[in-house]
Amino acid sequence: MAAEGRAASPPPAFRVAEERSGHCAVVDGHVLYVWGGYVSIEENEVYLPHDELWVYEVDSGLWSVHLMEGELPPSMSGSCGACINGNLYIFGGFDDKGYSNQLYYVNLRTRNGTYLWKKVTDFKGQPPTPRDKLACWVYKDRLIYFGGYGCRKQNELSDAFDVHDAFWEGQIYWGWHNDVHVFDTRMQTWYQPSIKRGVPPQPRAAHSCAVLGNKGFVFGGRVLQTRMNDLHSLNLDTWSWSGKIHITGEIPRDRSWHTLTPITEDKLFLFGGLSSDNAPLSDGWIYGVAANEWQQLTYLPKNSPRLWHTACLGKEGEVMVFGGSKDDLHFMDTGHCSDLLIFQTQPYSLLRLALDCIGKNAILLENQISWLPSKLLEQVLDKITFWAAVKYRQGKKAEVEGQEQINFS
Repeated sequence: MAAEGRAASPPPAFRVAEERSGHCAVVDGHVLYVWGGYVSIEENEVYLPHDELWVYEVDSGLWSVHLMEGELPPSMSGSCGACINGNLYIFGGFDDKGYSNQLYYVNLRTRNGTYLWKKVTDFKGQPPTPRDKLACWVYKDRLIYFGGYGCRKQNELSDAFDVHDAFWEGQIYWGWHNDVHVFDTRMQTWYQPSIKRGVPPQPRAAHSCAVLGNKGFVFGGRVLQTRMNDLHSLNLDTWSWSGKIHITGEIPRDRSWHTLTPITEDKLFLFGGLSSDNAPLSDGWIYGVAANEWQQLTYLPKNSPRLWHTACLGKEGEVMVFGGSKDDLHFMDTGHCSDLLIFQTQPYSLLRLALDCIGKNAILLENQISWLPSKLLEQVLDKITFWAAVKYRQGKKAEVEGQEQINFS
């Protein structure tokens, strides 16, 4: 059950997922799924229930919450979530007991309405050492993990690990990683690929990863007291690092706890994070691979900073940013968010524009709506629900402490 003392939820029809940071979110089909993370209650960090899955229907704009069963993962923050063939995989994370290196998955396409967690135990190979705030690439049914902050024993130290602190009695070391680990979901096998050539990025955590074609990109992150703004890529077929990609022109400032989302076959969308001077960021950038340049999106709002949020791509190129914090978590840790920011990165189709127009003006058009063909009518009814939910949440933002913000173009 959720922690007591929380603000009352809005009516179930137009409810909003609970605020959180350090959670996992994925899109499968037309649905956004959210699991885990933590909030702050009376200056205490409270991990959110491990048996709750929040589901957002992209077309209708409605949230619902579902109880989960099976081999439940611990309630954690900083886990890495990814979706392959309708399965949500959760690896790593941190809770009151320390860092995790366990892998769990749940089938999101369940037909009986039951979301059943399974712990991956019957595997070959060696998993990564325990860690959180890592990131991964999904490529050819493989989960490819990079970096993160965690702990190692003395006999596990290597050049792929920058030591931050040590507990000498048990010879346990904490620090940052830059190793690459692969889990093949078909073969149920962990392995470390042999890096053929190139210089790997500096060890880091709270960075971002994204796949374009056969290349896995990594941007920014933190090591020691430094936050970075470097961009690297790893060829996921040949296992060759690019080294730092040298870019002419303006580049984003250094940051951690940001997101990087592929929006076309050769473009990445960077949003938010925390800068080296501890400023929560609300800027957005697009990196074009062919042009090898960053372009800042000047039309984005300046009053919606986010860090340790999630970002997922919608079906028409929109980026859905959920949760995170609007404050510096190291000092404030009170500004956890529950709103969903939707960034339009390309023009919508004429059908989408027409559906939105009808949904916004449903009262004026109510006598004509029933004339529509049945297939189109179903889409229109979803849009009517969507815009009704948006208007309700905007009207109740004082109670809900968040609002849907649509199309910042």
